[in-house]
Amino acid sequence: MVTQEAATVFDADIAIVGGGMVGLSLAKMLAHGNSEWRIAVIESFPYKEAEPLYQPSFDSRSSAIAFGSCQLFEQLGLWQRLNQHATPVKKVHVSDKGHIGGSKMTAEEYSVDALGYVIDNQWLGQCLFESVQSVANIEMMAPNQVAELTAIDKGYELVLSAGEGCETTRTLKTRLLILADGIHSNLKQKLGIAVDSTDYHSTAIISNVEFSQAHQGVAYERFTSTGPMAILPRGESTRANQGALIWTLPPDQAKEIAELDEATFLACLQKGFGDRVGRFTRVGSRHLYSLKLVQVKEQIRSHLAVMGNAAHALHPVAGQGFNLSMRDCALMTEVLNQAWREAPDSFGCLKQLQTYMDLRSRDQFTTIQFSHWLPKLFSTSQLASAAFRGLGLLGLELFPVGKKQLALQSMGKVGRSARL
Repeated sequence: MVTQEAATVFDADIAIVGGGMVGLSLAKMLAHGNSEWRIAVIESFPYKEAEPLYQPSFDSRSSAIAFGSCQLFEQLGLWQRLNQHATPVKKVHVSDKGHIGGSKMTAEEYSVDALGYVIDNQWLGQCLFESVQSVANIEMMAPNQVAELTAIDKGYELVLSAGEGCETTRTLKTRLLILADGIHSNLKQKLGIAVDSTDYHSTAIISNVEFSQAHQGVAYERFTSTGPMAILPRGESTRANQGALIWTLPPDQAKEIAELDEATFLACLQKGFGDRVGRFTRVGSRHLYSLKLVQVKEQIRSHLAVMGNAAHALHPVAGQGFNLSMRDCALMTEVLNQAWREAPDSFGCLKQLQTYMDLRSRDQFTTIQFSHWLPKLFSTSQLASAAFRGLGLLGLELFPVGKKQLALQSMGKVGRSARL
């Protein structure tokens, strides 16, 4: 008698490694898209179920949430809560220090309430966590680390542990494994997934600042010969006088400036940025981040996908990274939902995931190139390039088609919209 091998019993249909903003957003979209899926979120840091009420601190880091991402959060039923502590961006002002030209994009031009919003990461994370906790088909597994992973027939087997040096807590088999564990994902290395990395030889000073005038909902991007700088409006109102600062400089110079006393730091910032928000009066804790463009050479394999910063980490000044990942998550949800209906037995196979890549490749390429070349073009003191970039900003005002394309890119309204 010939014994037929028993079919693999899967513990989860989809396992997401990484419970940050992208991982939780993806889990919420997947659960919203299909209540039949068993979704596991594996996070190495513990979640505190009894978090205190949100207290926006002066030193909270923030994210720019594009108009397109806001629409996705609205479809998920999250936007009303997120909007309680969101600052609308009514205008984007782009300028080039020491050169003619400049450009302004306003929400009114594009018939929207805001081009986007600025939200503290703490509040965004808290809202996402609260939301996925209440979903029956999402299992939060934290703290847990993937100690081992092995490709098996029609999926992956993960060996989990509660932390460094801890014993195995459980083994989990999943039909589809999604890595969303950040730019420093060690699982990519274990799987032999190669990475392309471009060092910008630049460091970002990230902090929050206060100034003497109300920001009026204006986001500023200022280009200088040493690197771009941006100030995003904070404070939940256009009358507030707080901003999230991203100031990129050569590494040695960034370290030196970041370590200055408050008064000297503010004086340097005033000199570099100008007086568009009046006088800078306060700065919070300063954090330094080395800037690189990082892209994996394989975003998909059979029953495996790499997403978020694990897949592509972008220059922060254009504010495109998280919003690009939101569009990735939405299209992934749509593609998987269709695949589940049409061919559930081969769920997560390479052919299905290739459909996702075919739909996302153009938007990913355009957004990555936009984020890559914008700071490079506008951060040089060479005469020819400086003249060209001055004409480029002036040209945005003279040629509305180009300006509209830039606005749509910034608003996250490029590529095909996903159907959640």
